Amino acid sequence: MTMISRVLGFIRDIVIARFFGAGEGTDAFFVAFKIPNFMRRLFAEGAFSQAFVPVLSEYKENQSTEALKELIEKTAGTLATVLFFITLIGVVAAPILIYMFAPGFTADGVRHDLAVDMLRLTFPYLFFISLTAMAGGVLNTYGKFAIPAITPVFLNLSFLAAIFWLSPMLDEPIMALAWGVLLAGIVQLAFQFPYLNKLGLMPKLQFDRNHAGVKKIMNLMLPALFGVSVTQINLLVDTLLASFLVTGSVSWLYFSDRLVEFPLGIFGIALATVVLPKLSKSHAANKPEEFSASLDSGLRLVVLLALPAAAGLFFLAQPMLATLFQYDAFTVHDVDMASLSLMAYAIGLPAFILVKVLVPGFTSRQDMKTPVRIGVIAVVANMLMSVSLVFFFQHAGLALATSLAAFINAGLLFRMLLKQAVFVPQPGWAAFGLKVFIANLVVGLIYFNDFTSLQWYEWSAFDRAINLSLEILAVFILYVVSLLVVGVRPHQLFLKS
Repeated sequence: MTMISRVLGFIRDIVIARFFGAGEGTDAFFVAFKIPNFMRRLFAEGAFSQAFVPVLSEYKENQSTEALKELIEKTAGTLATVLFFITLIGVVAAPILIYMFAPGFTADGVRHDLAVDMLRLTFPYLFFISLTAMAGGVLNTYGKFAIPAITPVFLNLSFLAAIFWLSPMLDEPIMALAWGVLLAGIVQLAFQFPYLNKLGLMPKLQFDRNHAGVKKIMNLMLPALFGVSVTQINLLVDTLLASFLVTGSVSWLYFSDRLVEFPLGIFGIALATVVLPKLSKSHAANKPEEFSASLDSGLRLVVLLALPAAAGLFFLAQPMLATLFQYDAFTVHDVDMASLSLMAYAIGLPAFILVKVLVPGFTSRQDMKTPVRIGVIAVVANMLMSVSLVFFFQHAGLALATSLAAFINAGLLFRMLLKQAVFVPQPGWAAFGLKVFIANLVVGLIYFNDFTSLQWYEWSAFDRAINLSLEILAVFILYVVSLLVVGVRPHQLFLKS
């Protein structure tokens, strides 16, 4: 279900690029969408979900059905009330928020005014999507994983409907994207209702911040609030500084970030999903050797998968962007500029994935403070490097700063796990690392892109897609064969404990 959503997300971005390109309109929209989306990831999918689901599970196992329903109703009522006032403030204070998140737009009246108008439509998305995340937490707790996983598809469908149906009817066609966001929030929340009702858990909203369960959720949210959002804050800093750069910079960063998110979502989130419950189980059973071995296996998979993925994104940046986006309004210049930031983000991909695997090494032991402290250091480092590198490399410097900050984050997390003696590397790391390095080197030396950037631009969409697919397939096969030749075997990745 998640893969369906991600593929539709790519189609959505292709259509946006084709219709609107990378100009002042798309810059304004991406800022207006990023603000509620940032808060969604911070609160709804981040701190709130991490706090709500454990408390809900605790009530489900140890309390009566009536107590469980009361928790859901009072949490939903309290959350909805808080979100309503936050949304109201956000809509009224839209000009201030745009000034805070994209101060560079102030000098450009068109981008600023467009962003303000769009934010007043997109900000209510936070209200609906946060309640959707809560409903998803309830469904996940009851084993109904498919419904929350397929729900994001409606965001992409709403975008496509707004572009093809609504935009031709508007004086400012780009405004259709903002209307699409608002519609998506309503549809995604309404989609959950029949399934909650089927479980008998459709809540009647009750505001009660003094309820024991609600208070516990609020207390658990506080330390998680920052720890889950380090990367998002770094990306937000990129957007803020990019608002001072030439028109198109925000859009170039957006499209390059979308390509990095694909392998990060598949490899990073998948690994974290597998590693976290195994580490939690080992810690609860007081089996430190098993805990360390599980973490070791996760790190070996990161090395095996992230290095070639990063290299692929780096060296195929222009072909990928040209194949996916370079049509109609999205120009060759846009591809060239976006490829620079994509290459910079690709450098940090191994670190982005490493963080996903290393953080569970702390949270599985209920240590939320250490990742938060390290996250603060990474954010400060990103800010300092962004301000420095933007002068030399413009928007690509912002992407590079985010990548370097991710390596600082991952390095400090790894160092702390070693210092706490929670992670003890298994024997054979030197040989394994050398074999993976040789396999990557072989691929780099034997196989390289035979086509110039100019040829990619001249090909039709079909020729681009075919050639890009063949290149990726050839690299994949060559990498797997190289790994087998140098002696890497699947069973070596999953150590017995």
